[in-house]
Amino acid sequence: MSKKDIYKNLLLGVAIGDALGVPVEFIDRETLRLNPVTDMREYGSHQMPAGTWSDDSSLTFCLAEALTNECDLETIAQNMLLWARKNYWTARGEVFDIGITTKKAIDQIETGVSPTLSGLTDEFSNGNGSLMRIAPLVFYLMDKPIQKRFEIVRQVSSITHGHVRSVIACFYYVEFARQIIEQNEPLKIYHDLQTRIPNFLHSIFVQQSEINHFSRLLVDNIYELSENEINSSGYVVDTLEASIWSFLTTSNFKNAILKAVNLGGDADTTGAVTGGLAGLYHGIKGIPLHWKKELARVKDIEILAEKMRDKFE
Repeated sequence: MSKKDIYKNLLLGVAIGDALGVPVEFIDRETLRLNPVTDMREYGSHQMPAGTWSDDSSLTFCLAEALTNECDLETIAQNMLLWARKNYWTARGEVFDIGITTKKAIDQIETGVSPTLSGLTDEFSNGNGSLMRIAPLVFYLMDKPIQKRFEIVRQVSSITHGHVRSVIACFYYVEFARQIIEQNEPLKIYHDLQTRIPNFLHSIFVQQSEINHFSRLLVDNIYELSENEINSSGYVVDTLEASIWSFLTTSNFKNAILKAVNLGGDADTTGAVTGGLAGLYHGIKGIPLHWKKELARVKDIEILAEKMRDKFE
């Protein structure tokens, strides 16, 4: 895979995973076992046409667009506000899905609160709303030292999700993506991060009790778990675990995202987060051609990817 394709593959990976999950968001796993997602579907949970992506991709593209200028928190926040109020970077001209924590943060931004203060920081505000949009940040962080990478991830997550658990989840994900770009193998990355992430978090005095929430990734071998042991709720740790599990237990892009969305629950976000990693590693070759053809605003996504490539290469 050409390195020039990584921008397109990441953005399209997120959007395709998201779009496959949108029609079955909130549907339980047992129902999906009887009628699994195997193709793009129309209508379903949100009554949207096939190929429609949701807030996961919209906010990913809002971040990516900001990064084509500079990693400025105010620009990122204003893009998010434009999405929520003016349908900026929506799939079909309307916002049809927004998380509670994200909405509260955007409401704060609209009143003039700084993006450094807009995010919720309590333990109960650890949904997956910052993890779902964080993927493009990896390109901006590639050549920066680990301390700087963590600080920038913290700032960007905290526009909406400021609790350290959400920040750690985003940091883990971006570090995994970074090593994919460096062309390391997934299992090698996984085991390397089991040392690298805890060592760094200890160095900045993150409480062990918070690190322990990630023990199935940082201590155990999550890829050895059965599907019944994987949760797919909107909780940020569940989404991260489900996405890493789906990625590590499959061997191509198509199977990774189908495995992810068929976990049910917050299917669009699990699909999007898995799709970012799978797109980076496998590329999107091998998907049914009509998936890309049906995907909303595919040309706009590709143009955005080209802007990112021009910025970072």
